[in-house]
Amino acid sequence: MAATRTPRSRWIEEGLRALAAGGPDAVRIEPLAEALGVTKGGFYWHFENRGALLTELLDTWEQRSIEDVIEHLERRGGDARARLRRLFALAAVSADLLAADLAIRDWARREPPVAARLRRVDNRRMDYMRDLFGEFCPDPDDVEIRCMLVFSMWIGAPFIAADHGARDRSEVLALALRRLLR
Repeated sequence: MAATRTPRSRWIEEGLRALAAGGPDAVRIEPLAEALGVTKGGFYWHFENRGALLTELLDTWEQRSIEDVIEHLERRGGDARARLRRLFALAAVSADLLAADLAIRDWARREPPVAARLRRVDNRRMDYMRDLFGEFCPDPDDVEIRCMLVFSMWIGAPFIAADHGARDRSEVLALALRRLLR
């Protein structure tokens, strides 16, 4: 009976979990194999080395955080405000994507190639939001402000420890996003 190989996709998923939990230093072949319940030899059926896996993790993160999100929003249609509402809702429930994003941001501080990729991803995100806000905001300055606020709220909210009186964080974020869609 032939041995069943662990699919490449499982290595990538486990690698993304490790990256989100502990940054690139947590992406190690032996712990990944252990988490998958396989030997590390199976890794080399799919990847030349750890560096190849790290590149694949960045590729997958980029695809999921940009193209997959945009494709999802555009497929469902609607006007710009409807697509932005869906984007906000998706961002609110994408804890895994945000965790990976934050780990990659930290990694980018130390690795120029990762920083370059992060810049490309962030620029693509901002361009998409500019297009959407631009459909109902005629002032380019207003568009830029709204994009920056939305993006800053998504990235920064996990780092803010402030209380919001009788409201919880999700209520305050929802109020802010409604205001930005006016």
